[in-house]
Amino acid sequence: MAQSRLTKTERKALLDILGCQHLSLLYKASLHTYNVNAFHYKCNSQGPTVVVGYNASGYIFGGFTEQSYASAGRYLFDNNAFLFRLKGKGQEPSILKFPVKNAVEAVLDNSAYGPTFGANTLVFLSESKNSVTTDANTNSYTLSAEDLHGNDQVLLECEVYRVEGLSSILEKPWREMTWTAKKREALMKEIRTYKPCLGAVPQCRVLLVGPVGAGKSSFFNSVNSTFRGYVSSQAAAGSDSTSLTKQYRTYHLKSGSDRAPLPIIFCDTMGLEAQPNTGLDIEDVRSILEGHIPDRYSFNPSCVMSPNMPNYIKCPSPKDRIHCVAFIIDGSKVEILPEKLEEKLKDIRRKANSSGVPQLVILTKVDQICPIVEEDISYVYKSMAVQKQVNC
Repeated sequence: MAQSRLTKTERKALLDILGCQHLSLLYKASLHTYNVNAFHYKCNSQGPTVVVGYNASGYIFGGFTEQSYASAGRYLFDNNAFLFRLKGKGQEPSILKFPVKNAVEAVLDNSAYGPTFGANTLVFLSESKNSVTTDANTNSYTLSAEDLHGNDQVLLECEVYRVEGLSSILEKPWREMTWTAKKREALMKEIRTYKPCLGAVPQCRVLLVGPVGAGKSSFFNSVNSTFRGYVSSQAAAGSDSTSLTKQYRTYHLKSGSDRAPLPIIFCDTMGLEAQPNTGLDIEDVRSILEGHIPDRYSFNPSCVMSPNMPNYIKCPSPKDRIHCVAFIIDGSKVEILPEKLEEKLKDIRRKANSSGVPQLVILTKVDQICPIVEEDISYVYKSMAVQKQVNC
């Protein structure tokens, strides 16, 4: 089996440039010969491909097309084609990207030529030799041969990869996020020092609502662990066909070794279920929003809390009421939520709106939406799959 010449760092940089999940090596000139017939035999009808050239000056460069080679004897229209430099003379990736300027002649698909971008802007395997030719004076792409490959047109190697899982990762994040320890501490400080606008409300109550198994309790445990500085499992969490949370619980968040209280109280509930008389009842949600239900109240789907029941809070103060509703949704199941469950979520939203309570949605299990995010969570705001679920 042919081995890629790309290092792990170079491969990751190329995946980032392409916005794809995987590369499969189709053609390697040192193995399959520097021959245009060998190139077309290996690479025709393979879908999107990327050509990667290596020269003795240390440059790694090439071109990408979404179009599939077919030896059709014509130019291929491709708005998304581009040339690139992955690395210059240095050891680390030094990326430059040259988008197509004239998409009508983005790529020449001709059995007599190797990979050819533009009107001879960049031609690999010219005359079936280990070289490239470059014409920076065409209207197909705007580039400098010096920037692209250092004017060293002799190839040490030429590889062609099939590009798989294209456009799963965006070049620019759809939501800006700085992934640094300094930014993390700044966000945590902002939460620690937050003060509700009402003096009668020392701590904001955030109600966690969501389907069974969405991760409400796990979300609380994660936030709690972050502020405490060690792993905490204060709320019972796990996976089951019915809700593990049977009681209404109010959790006071503490920060650091001194366990200083935070200005937020998380209120955990029984999970929602699609069938009637199962899971959290919508009428209990109304009572929670208005502050009538006490901590440790045991839910009974067949009998909701009412004013004549013991422990019912008849005259709740502003600090007992819910100040925000957080819908906790399993990101990998957004599109397959049962219709009846969706209606329950909408009903809760209507009740929150009528009470003037703001809401937000938190997607959990995003690592199950996109395999790249599973490997590296910092890609979450570049993932098109995650973005799609957020916009559902």
